[in-house]
Amino acid sequence: MRCFQTALFLLIFCGLASKTCAVSPTDWLIDPSPYKATASLSPDSRTLTLSNGLIRRTFRLTPNAATVGLDILTTDQSVIRGVKPEAILGINGKLHPIGGLVGQPNLAFLRPEWIDQLKTDPASFRFTGHTIGKPAACLAWKQVRRHAPGVQWPPAGVALRLDFAAPPDAPVDIAKLKVSIHYELYDGVPCYSKWFTITNAGEKTVRLDRFSSEVLAAVERVSEVDELTEGLTPPNLHIETDMAFGGMLASGANRRSFRWLPDPGFQSQVNYERKTPCLLDIGPDLGPAQNIPPGETFESFRAWVIPQDSTDRERCGLAVRRVYRVICPWVTESPLMMHLVDSGERAVMNAIDQCSAVGFEMLILSFGSGFDMENTSPATLARAKKFSAYAKSKGVEIGSYSLLASRQVGGGNDVVMPPGQKPAFGNSPCLQSKWGKDYFKRLYQFHRESGFTLLEHDGSYPGDVCASETHPGHKGLEDSRWNQWREISDFYKWCRAEGIFLNVPDHYFLSGSNKTGMGYREVNWSLPREQQVIHTRQNIFDGTWQKTPGMGWMFVPLTEYQGGGAAATIEPLDQHLDHYSRMLDCNLALGVQACYRGPRLFDTERTRNMVQSKVNWFKAHRDILESDLIHGRRADARDLDWMLHVNPALKEKGLLAIFNPLNQPVSKTLAVNLYYTGLTENARLTGPEGVPTRTLKLKRDYTIDLPVTVPAQSMTWYVIE
Repeated sequence: MRCFQTALFLLIFCGLASKTCAVSPTDWLIDPSPYKATASLSPDSRTLTLSNGLIRRTFRLTPNAATVGLDILTTDQSVIRGVKPEAILGINGKLHPIGGLVGQPNLAFLRPEWIDQLKTDPASFRFTGHTIGKPAACLAWKQVRRHAPGVQWPPAGVALRLDFAAPPDAPVDIAKLKVSIHYELYDGVPCYSKWFTITNAGEKTVRLDRFSSEVLAAVERVSEVDELTEGLTPPNLHIETDMAFGGMLASGANRRSFRWLPDPGFQSQVNYERKTPCLLDIGPDLGPAQNIPPGETFESFRAWVIPQDSTDRERCGLAVRRVYRVICPWVTESPLMMHLVDSGERAVMNAIDQCSAVGFEMLILSFGSGFDMENTSPATLARAKKFSAYAKSKGVEIGSYSLLASRQVGGGNDVVMPPGQKPAFGNSPCLQSKWGKDYFKRLYQFHRESGFTLLEHDGSYPGDVCASETHPGHKGLEDSRWNQWREISDFYKWCRAEGIFLNVPDHYFLSGSNKTGMGYREVNWSLPREQQVIHTRQNIFDGTWQKTPGMGWMFVPLTEYQGGGAAATIEPLDQHLDHYSRMLDCNLALGVQACYRGPRLFDTERTRNMVQSKVNWFKAHRDILESDLIHGRRADARDLDWMLHVNPALKEKGLLAIFNPLNQPVSKTLAVNLYYTGLTENARLTGPEGVPTRTLKLKRDYTIDLPVTVPAQSMTWYVIE
């Protein structure tokens, strides 16, 4: 029955998406267990295949190694239309293809019989062998007591290494270079990873000027004859890299590490000027300009590619969210956190006591608190040790705030931008200047000795270049971005290995960061309280299409923040208990942790009891509340708004949170689609005390009709089993 209903849903779903698709026996977003990654070599050793039942990558190994197939198996669609090199390296001023085959008559499609006719490019590096293994951890993750259930690190799957050597007539400067292309394919998700290493076995240093680690001749998403408008939409692949910065969303943060280009070899494309963006090029847009001395190895950044099996926004988002849980599972760490605005000893000890009393798990000495971890005086470290020891005795973690970029440090240490360019934040130090080197030394030292296990790293490196030729950590413009990125990403990886929680307002997840902003405008927290409530739910609704609830933080200004006066402020807390309660509901019921910023979490016993009861409810349902969200109705202050948590692997397979923004009760019937809960026949719904448990039958489209009554200015909820 499950298979039939899944098939029915996919037929309906694909029809709604205006596409035809083949039906899989089970939906991987409901049950990923059948989809195990394997590597297989054909009997004649001419073809090697990576497959997990969701996607398949096929390599021809003779006369050279090249990708001749990349397919979405669940929809029976080809991702690529032609053969390209496995990578392209710019070494010592000249481009060198790695593997690949040439001679394809038409790059619009690849006929099977053409593959045997393809030839080796005389200039390309030649395939010498392969190794099959298991995925390895790309960084160390120290798992501490923070909530992170049901995750695995490193991911399960299969790893493949293809080895290449320079062509027989290669010039002496590259003749002894060894290039390995690395792939990982994971169990249960349609995602592969790719990167390369270069080992210099020669006697002279070589320079890697630039590189493309993945070049895919992808099937165009839109064909347009004339000047491109709709045709500018690239193929439906989601790309992630660990060289991501300068944005809180993957699309913005990765804009310097991959791009969609026209394919000059695609002569038969529909667009008259042949400008269709259908060639995926993964590589930095500047540099890396790295020297590789004899005996040393260079490693590129890593890329992860998700070929989407749908154009539906929710399904595409669920795919990305599921992949995050596999390739950077530390994002499942999402502790309840207070932001303290005072670093005086009495204030800190009181805040630790209050966090412990109501079940908050972390305390951060926030911006504006006066605590400065850059201060190298022994007194600063002594205070930190005292705070962390007391916090540990109360079962609370503690950390602090540091601002990196968006400031000017002077002394020749700031970035020197090329003419006509400005730093992303207006001002920024160069991370490879003397100041930058000293700054990171201080961060390492402080966190090794202080006992602090949380860092909010504001104004993180946004990708600014630097043309200085006097900074100790880079030679000039061409290597400045790569070297600065390596500095900060190495630090974040170290933090992850040490169990240090990272709040970073940027997309550094694949370098070890835990959380970034959910997506809000800071001045909105100076609006009147009743407006802040609506903005909270709008921000979470908008911010969870490609983020899990735990990947983004929200904001609750307990004291005045950027203006607004008494109308924007919760303090005194007891006097605005209803609003405080609603803000806790808006965040906790949607699985999102906010920055509760102020001098205290409660001011009366009544306030304490309210906060504690909300936290206890959240922890009782934490697993489902931190599961993925299905987007129901966006908050607009005109009617009920709601979202649905789903997780087929749990006993509590769903939790529906419904909010009433109006000043009178609202009764209506909601049509709630339970497909992604994994339920097929009936759903048992248990609500808060006083709301009767009910069992509803799922309709053929997996929806239930749920009559609800929500009191004025409040929330109700249902656990779904």
